[in-house]
Amino acid sequence: MKNVIFISPNFPTNYWQFCHELKANGLNVLGIGDQPYDELSGELKASLNEYYKVSSLENYDEVYRAVAFFIFKHGRIDWLESNNEYWLERDARLRTDFHITSGFQTDDIPRIKYKSKMKEYYTKAGIPVARYHLVDNLEGCLKFIGEVGYPVVVKPDNGVGAVSTYKLGSDEDLKGFLAERTEGVPYIMEEFVHAEVNSYDAIIDSNGEPMFETGNVTPMSIMDIVNELDNSIYYILRDLPEDTRAAGRATVKSFGVRSRFVHFEFFRLTRDQEGLGKKGDVVALEVNMRPCGGFTPDMINFAHSTNVYKIWADMIAFDRSTMPVGEHAYCAFAGRRDGKDFVLSHEEILEKYGAQMKMVDRIPDVLSAAMGNQMYLATFPTKEELDQFYSDILRCR
Repeated sequence: MKNVIFISPNFPTNYWQFCHELKANGLNVLGIGDQPYDELSGELKASLNEYYKVSSLENYDEVYRAVAFFIFKHGRIDWLESNNEYWLERDARLRTDFHITSGFQTDDIPRIKYKSKMKEYYTKAGIPVARYHLVDNLEGCLKFIGEVGYPVVVKPDNGVGAVSTYKLGSDEDLKGFLAERTEGVPYIMEEFVHAEVNSYDAIIDSNGEPMFETGNVTPMSIMDIVNELDNSIYYILRDLPEDTRAAGRATVKSFGVRSRFVHFEFFRLTRDQEGLGKKGDVVALEVNMRPCGGFTPDMINFAHSTNVYKIWADMIAFDRSTMPVGEHAYCAFAGRRDGKDFVLSHEEILEKYGAQMKMVDRIPDVLSAAMGNQMYLATFPTKEELDQFYSDILRCR
């Protein structure tokens, strides 16, 4: 029996389903988390063979001892995973320290976590990348801006989501950023790309071949949503465009991805941009070597009448899956921000779109900056119906 350690199986709250499918496949599922066992959901408890509570997942020594205990009790660990961006480096360090070879090691981290280093592998895949500059001083930044012009975007070179990401439009903005930036954090500055974000989401087998593929579109900037406390929308595509599929597969090969659930982000240009391409072209943004966050796995299931939790668990257990993919649709996410004067009340939304609604819930505070406070997931067969849903649900007085 394969032994699988799942780090932080209780968060996000839907990740118990990864553990459920692993256990259903006959694997020995061992959880490590910082939530007391009695507070775990019934579904998660039933999905784990054993759970080890640490006082903090940030404490490497504690987590190290937890893994060592599981090895002492159960033998060799075949897989260790969190499927969580925040713990990618921790996962790799644990694999390296315990010689768990079924995943990224510490030496792999720079190319999959640092935005500046990702560009080399996107370029090898033949995908254009935005010009960039590693932030140093005012003189160096002004020289780069002299080449690309304002606006520019600055963000941590190794960061999660749109946290600490800024759009600078003037020398005054630049000076303000340089004065206020977090000391000791490397930042990357990039030319501004006029685009919407398209993704390639896939489960990759041990040979680097896709077992399942889809994609999503974020028409609004996550950076603006976080910085301006705006509403949040994105949707799973009914059908993955062939150019996104080709770019995604080329990126898999370039980065040497095997046996992973991935979320690769690309720009799709909304106008011609010199040095990058024509309107509609695909340009590299960044790779994420884990599933798209929040409730996106559930959205993928709703959009494609399938179960990606099972496909991922089948990849680990069997390196193949017989999970069917059924009827395709768009699956919309709308995250409404508290305090806005919306035309339609919560009750009116449910009355109008109840037949299409798949999930309605409050968004955890830790995710609300990027996703809003109240979420609605709904499926639609056409883009026109999808657009009308967004128009209705986000319209304010």
